[in-house]
Amino acid sequence: MGKKKDQKIDLNNLTPEEQLKLEIAEEIGVFDKVIKSGWRSLSAKESGKIGGMMAKRKKQLNKGQE
Repeated sequence: MGKKKDQKIDLNNLTPEEQLKLEIAEEIGVFDKVIKSGWRSLSAKESGKIGGMMAKRKKQLNKGQE
């Protein structure tokens, strides 16, 4: 468990979910921190903010498809 968090981020091979996650990280100002030190370097508050924003955007995308 936790191996995915330890892996380096390959910016050339991202899933749509990973792209969204990185876009949000950039918006809240932690993109450089994530690229340099990985997702584990984020505080619980930063991680929670990213997760909340991802959930909100996914919900908006699903409403747009209906």
